[in-house]
Amino acid sequence: MIIGIPKEIKNNENRIALTPKGTALLIKKGHEVFIEKDAGIGSGFIDQEYKKAGAKIVTAQEAWNADIIVKVKEPLPQEYRYFKNNQIIFTYLHLAGAQKSLTEALIQSGCIAIAYETVEKNGSLPLLKPMSEVAGKIAIQEGSKFMLKMHGGQGILLDKIFGVIPANVVIIGAGASGTAAAVAAAGRGATVTLLDINKEKLARLKKEIRGNVHTIISTKKSILKAVKKADLLVGAVLIPGRKAPKIITEKMIKSMKYGSVFVDISIDQGGCAETSRPTTHENPVFTKYGITHYCVTNMPGIVPRTSTLALTSATLPYILKITNQGVEKLALHDNCFAKGINVYKGNLVSKPVAESLKMKYSDLTKII
Repeated sequence: MIIGIPKEIKNNENRIALTPKGTALLIKKGHEVFIEKDAGIGSGFIDQEYKKAGAKIVTAQEAWNADIIVKVKEPLPQEYRYFKNNQIIFTYLHLAGAQKSLTEALIQSGCIAIAYETVEKNGSLPLLKPMSEVAGKIAIQEGSKFMLKMHGGQGILLDKIFGVIPANVVIIGAGASGTAAAVAAAGRGATVTLLDINKEKLARLKKEIRGNVHTIISTKKSILKAVKKADLLVGAVLIPGRKAPKIITEKMIKSMKYGSVFVDISIDQGGCAETSRPTTHENPVFTKYGITHYCVTNMPGIVPRTSTLALTSATLPYILKITNQGVEKLALHDNCFAKGINVYKGNLVSKPVAESLKMKYSDLTKII
């Protein structure tokens, strides 16, 4: 098969979907790899490294003309024209949180669209986890920056200082990103309140995370109480494939201390707060009711080298399976992989996405 790696065009997105090492392995397996010129430069991988691995350096049009397209982020409107019948597109799609136009374009093209974030394995999301962990760390890093007075914050240092009451960090959601955020904040000496609906998970994390960490069952009442005390609030709520629930209401945001910071990691899936709206690395924040909102939709893109290495180590085994077995055979023998297929040759086959977008759903097993 011919594997195309286009250059990411989302705002300040410097990741690439394949490393030179991964390229060499795919070529060794008998496949061709087309890399768009300078696609890897933002992650520190130059064209010469891909050439040495055996890849062809091509234009955007040539990269998109491949049998399988491997990307990092969802295609943008200017890329829809490249979609073609029977082509496989493998990337983060976040269709439930995106404009319906992307889903419609994928359906109309007749392509096969597979979303990293809905592929499952043993009850987890193996292709979402590495970027969720990065996003959780960045939520604390960037959130602490906007707590500074010069960035409109209260002038509170996240790190613990002797004789000073530690900053209050409230994290809603104890998945991969929420846990990573809790570990990062606790490690810096903040007082951390972690809320989730899973009692067993909270009990385990309470034992595992070192530092001043409080775990609370997530309810509307407990969230409101915790949010009022937060110097930094992190929303990390995820329902695989579905639009994020708006569990942080406008009233809750209004109740926060003036100058406090809110980071919405769930923004890729539409955001978990009623006041959230997508932002970019170029213009990462906006203020509403005196609260700084950080809602960047590609948070891991700020550390492209680390993110690329973490992501590609997770995705490469799946690329090998797809290219060697084919999507249909793989889906029929692996139901967890099949959940990753969102669009199949003109049909929307992800039930969570269909329900979130109020679109017609088709059962994949009846089509293949």
